[in-house]
Amino acid sequence: MRFALSMTLLLGAFFSMASADDHECALNFKAKTIDGKSVDLEDYEGKVVLIVNTASRCGLTPQYAGLQQMYEKYQGKGFVVLGFPCNQFGRQEPGTEAEIKQFCSANYNVSFPMFSKIDVNGGEAAPIYKYLTSQDTKPAGKGDISWNFEKFLVDRDGQLVGRYAPRTKPDDADLVKAVEAELGK
Repeated sequence: MRFALSMTLLLGAFFSMASADDHECALNFKAKTIDGKSVDLEDYEGKVVLIVNTASRCGLTPQYAGLQQMYEKYQGKGFVVLGFPCNQFGRQEPGTEAEIKQFCSANYNVSFPMFSKIDVNGGEAAPIYKYLTSQDTKPAGKGDISWNFEKFLVDRDGQLVGRYAPRTKPDDADLVKAVEAELGK
């Protein structure tokens, strides 16, 4: 009886560790680009990555300009912004992928990678967002995305190192300092 109980506990621990290891990296996911191409986000390992849920009809939409400026300023040092459109907050991203792409290009000259529209909260949330929101990351902590333009900073090894509230602008001193610190490593 003790042997069976010990084996059950040992196997349970093994499978718990195996499932945790499946997503120990914030980039251990696949996603579709805004053009419908499947991408392995592990391709971004080695870069400092800022993951942002976006929307085209939000009071925070002008952050696209700041995100693009940040991308242009640091991309040569190994930085990338990944934009994930989402329509879960006030239905502020109702367009198709083609409409979103055109809007971002025409209004903000967005050249950083944009992905297909996803859910970031709830049962239908994209796996990457289920992972990101489950991590207790400073300064914002863990839990559901609160609104459009919430930001997650990932280091060159694919580890989540920061979470920033939607109203944190791309040129916010603390965010810039964190990005520069990661780029300097």
